[in-house]
Amino acid sequence: MSAGQPAGFNELLHAPVRLSIVSLLAPAVHVEFGFLREATGMTDSALSKQIGALQDAGYVELKRTGRRATVRLTEPGRAALAAHARALRAMLGVALDAGPH
Repeated sequence: MSAGQPAGFNELLHAPVRLSIVSLLAPAVHVEFGFLREATGMTDSALSKQIGALQDAGYVELKRTGRRATVRLTEPGRAALAAHARALRAMLGVALDAGPH
């Protein structure tokens, strides 16, 4: 945690592309690599690099069966995403709920 960042803020997940990936994985059990590629607009190599970073942190698992690859969010990944979402809400405070005065 850095100065000014609440507990649970996750620099790795905060990167927009990685946040997009874990957000796409969160409601599913397994997600096809091709779906992630299309949904994020990334190339295979760029997506593989981002998934690798998430794998290194233990947040996702990649499973290959022949030419087919699927990705899933692990329990530590789900917990990290939930903590990061709470941290973002804390950083934004009442700005999420308040309208203009």
